[in-house]
Amino acid sequence: MADSIEREKVMKMRFIILVLVGLLTVQSGYCERIKDIVDIQGVRSNPLSGVGLVIGLSNTGDSTLPSQQMLANILRDSGIVISSSNLKGGNVALVMVTAKLNAFARNGSGIDVDVSSMGDAKSLQGGMLLSTALRGLDGQVYAIAQGGVSIGGWTASGDKASISKNHQTVGRIPNGATVEKEEIADYVKEIGGQKYITFNLRNSDFSTARHIKEAIDSVARNTWHVRRICEVLDAGTVRVRIPGEIERGGIAGFIDTITQFDVKVDMPAIVVVNERTGTIVVGEHVGISAVAISQGSLVVKVKETAMVSQPTAPFSDAGTTVKVPETMVGVQEQEGRLIPVSRAITVSELARTLNAIGATPRDIIAIFNALKRAGALQAKLEIM
Repeated sequence: MADSIEREKVMKMRFIILVLVGLLTVQSGYCERIKDIVDIQGVRSNPLSGVGLVIGLSNTGDSTLPSQQMLANILRDSGIVISSSNLKGGNVALVMVTAKLNAFARNGSGIDVDVSSMGDAKSLQGGMLLSTALRGLDGQVYAIAQGGVSIGGWTASGDKASISKNHQTVGRIPNGATVEKEEIADYVKEIGGQKYITFNLRNSDFSTARHIKEAIDSVARNTWHVRRICEVLDAGTVRVRIPGEIERGGIAGFIDTITQFDVKVDMPAIVVVNERTGTIVVGEHVGISAVAISQGSLVVKVKETAMVSQPTAPFSDAGTTVKVPETMVGVQEQEGRLIPVSRAITVSELARTLNAIGATPRDIIAIFNALKRAGALQAKLEIM
């Protein structure tokens, strides 16, 4: 009885320590859970694809020869021998069936599939996909797809007009494929008798990788009494050693424990500009050195008018009435202002300074380009 009470006290104390470690790990700034900013190396999905046939369409299917040939082949496998030339199109559609085999999908589990028309079908509404083998890039069959196609919309038509909602030639079958062969994820590596897992950062950054290492090592010291289990290999890779007392069945719980804590995510100083749409995205740490900016624009107005010319001469019929084009060109240069800009510390101050100039998004893009060339923009400028 005393041993159980003592054990319960130890568990409570360990839980309190973990909470304190989590609170100390969260620094001022933008924080996210480790599991939301990394991928586990070796855990990924594999693409599957296959060519299938959708039947049961209401005269909205293919009229092409390949769909008729495929229907003839299916009928031949069922014991009905018929030539493809004797089949009429309209109720069937040749489709490409695609899916992703999850890393942890097992035999008999269901996965979603997408169905896309390959011919001149108008709509897959109300169609049924016949059994289709889905193969991987190695040519092996990993799943079998079959079921009713959902296009998430509708179409209605008459003799002279039609109306539709959403894309009609692409559909989806939830849990439409059954896994026949599983692809086991290999995410635990053994090096020198030690087991490791590797985290790949979705946005590579040395500071973020270091924060992840510090958080995981803090958890390891207080939970498994191990000094260091984590190392930063590069800006996008963090390797974690699994403590020796954790068996194979406890690895999932180990990964869940070390990925629950928040770490500070460091954002690079970057300005992303899309000149086609006029979109500007400014990062958190973007700054501008002391500089003066002048913004002005030249307005040119061109107006074409047609005047009627009717020359007359006394005692003569030589004059004719004609249209004479007249062009009026006006140039107006708006007043430009030279505005001093001190170093901007935050994005809001930078936006407030540029808005004070009265610049449009197109003007701001030109200003950012000029600031970068002048060396006053302390950030990376990326133009899409």
